Amino acid sequence: MAARPRIALVHDWVTTFGGAERCLILLHQMFPEAPIFTLVHDRSTSPPELDNATIITSPLQRLPGATRNWQRYLPLMPYSIEQLDLRGYDLVISSSHAVAKGVLTHSGQRHLCYCYTPMRYVWDLYQTYLEHTRLSPLAGKAFRWSAHYLRMWDLQSAQRVDKFIAISGTIQQRIRRIYGREAPVVFPPVDTDYFVPDMHGQRDYYLAVSRFVPYKRLDLVIETFNNRQEKLLVVGDGPLGGRMRRMAKRNVEFIGAVSDEELRVLYQNCRALVFPAEEDFGIIPVEAQACGRPVVALGKGGTAETVVDGVTGVLFPEQTPQALDGAIDALERGSFDSARIREHAQRFDKKVFVAKMQAAARYLLES
Repeated sequence: MAARPRIALVHDWVTTFGGAERCLILLHQMFPEAPIFTLVHDRSTSPPELDNATIITSPLQRLPGATRNWQRYLPLMPYSIEQLDLRGYDLVISSSHAVAKGVLTHSGQRHLCYCYTPMRYVWDLYQTYLEHTRLSPLAGKAFRWSAHYLRMWDLQSAQRVDKFIAISGTIQQRIRRIYGREAPVVFPPVDTDYFVPDMHGQRDYYLAVSRFVPYKRLDLVIETFNNRQEKLLVVGDGPLGGRMRRMAKRNVEFIGAVSDEELRVLYQNCRALVFPAEEDFGIIPVEAQACGRPVVALGKGGTAETVVDGVTGVLFPEQTPQALDGAIDALERGSFDSARIREHAQRFDKKVFVAKMQAAARYLLES
């Protein structure tokens, strides 16, 4: 009888709980015996679903403040990820939006990368990062030099991967453009057994769920609703929280952070979710659709793939108050079938993710 293959998981850092960590949790559940190798791990803020995982960290873990301010050590990340010892494993599965895909593998090992994006700090968001991060002249010059080095390392290390999988068509194109590699698409998992409709929902408000950071464009939503009568509830917080609250009028209410249970109720009872950001995928609009609610979203990036215009929501072409206002008017005039919206969302269910990732793992192990 053939020995069971040994599998290792690699994730950039295990310090927060976001969309990438939801994927990591499911990978851990699929391969519970696989250790998780990572740059840094902060047990106090990492997902509780990973409490039973074996987590192995890099030398970066020992540097001052690395578990809370890991971003400051970006230039050291390529070196640190290459220090992880993966000898003895048959298959390495990296979960990567920064450097995890750059681990060193050995003869006979196979490497499958589930890629959220090539490193955005040094590629697509390079200029945006410089504009919105308050760096001193010396720090700015240092970042420019390190970004040049990181781009070279990122290109070279991409060739260590045997098979890429992209989280969306948007990332598929980005992987092709930057790395020159092909990658099939496997959408991130949504728990459609948890996010379900409430057919008796109130539908008396619009909903925005977001971190308060510049590219999320929450300011666009608030500016638009400042000139409308409908109520807007805003979930989330972040560095721009004070500014967002100061600019909002009385029909805009800020709720702050909520639990998954509270978020589900908010989805179920909203007239529609408003989502103005250009995302690589965007799990929030899919969760709302799983609850049977339509989405008003920017028709670029991931939401162009997850929202069907006129069927599961309304897409608008550009990030302007006029475009968003027109899309909300179109939704108010339209009619949307909750059951049909949910049926569409089930394309992104976690069972689909599990089946496709298991098939990819088997393919690499057998090839």
